[in-house]
Amino acid sequence: MKKVITLITCLVIIIIAFIFYNFWINKESSNLTKVKVAEVTHSVFYAPQYVALEEGYFKDEGLDIELTLTSGANNVMAAVLSEDADIGLSGSEATIYVYNKGEKDYIKTFAQLTQKDGSFLVARKDIQNFTVEDLKGQYVIGGRQGGMPEMTLEYALKQNNIDPKNDLTIDTSIDFASMAGAFIGGTGDFVALFEPQATQIVNQGYGYKVAQLGTLTDNVPYTAYNARSSYIEENPEIIKGFTRAIQRGLDFIHEKSSDEITTAIMNQFPDTSYNDLKTAVESYLDNDTWPKTTEFTKESFDHLQDIVIEAGFLDKKVSYNDLIYVR
Repeated sequence: MKKVITLITCLVIIIIAFIFYNFWINKESSNLTKVKVAEVTHSVFYAPQYVALEEGYFKDEGLDIELTLTSGANNVMAAVLSEDADIGLSGSEATIYVYNKGEKDYIKTFAQLTQKDGSFLVARKDIQNFTVEDLKGQYVIGGRQGGMPEMTLEYALKQNNIDPKNDLTIDTSIDFASMAGAFIGGTGDFVALFEPQATQIVNQGYGYKVAQLGTLTDNVPYTAYNARSSYIEENPEIIKGFTRAIQRGLDFIHEKSSDEITTAIMNQFPDTSYNDLKTAVESYLDNDTWPKTTEFTKESFDHLQDIVIEAGFLDKKVSYNDLIYVR
């Protein structure tokens, strides 16, 4: 009889503890402002963002982040414009396209996250001492036409006196989310992939990492946060708090070891081993992938537009003050 009473008492205590736990969790959540964020891909490339999530920096700012994978900058723009997302993470070239189409409630960039191309060139053959000359006459899966991955690839080629139109074939017909699958299926001699996907493809025996594209070009504001003009105007404190959280994520990246960074973001990549994740983190650190601050400067915006003009998707530059929100 005593055993039964003891068991019942334990169950009651567990139930009460569970109720109180959920009460405090729900109370904490109710005090936070939900912000829906659409990210263009889920990659170690965005480690500062995941640090901010896992270390509670957004919650410190009173924000509850709902993160959604929305492959392709064009789809991120669509999600932000339709209000399915409050904030988008993508290349800022997409905001220029939206602005030039005459959108009334156009999209502005308010914080930079990366300053280099984050993709790795994966080859079907193991090429020792790879140079861009090895791409001549080859078939490369390069990403969506007009997107940052494909445009920076072309820019890197031109910087090395290689004609992207005539010296090789760049396939722009395959959408971003399908590039790895197409390469696995036998398409192309090379494919440009982000981490940890590049390492996973290599570990599965489908190819070899031969270059990090970010090492082939100078700094470029590759990925940034954006929102509708009206959302920024109506929610300046959310934008400020969000930016502060990302800045703390950047600070963490620049102050901590690769082991500490890897440990911090592990939960974001449950299907990736610790060693593979650490390798990806170190690759990005070695390439100086992340800026020290979230500031999106006029110089960087002009450089971005130079790349878009060079690629043939922009006739003239858009005003920095029109598309970049400065707090």
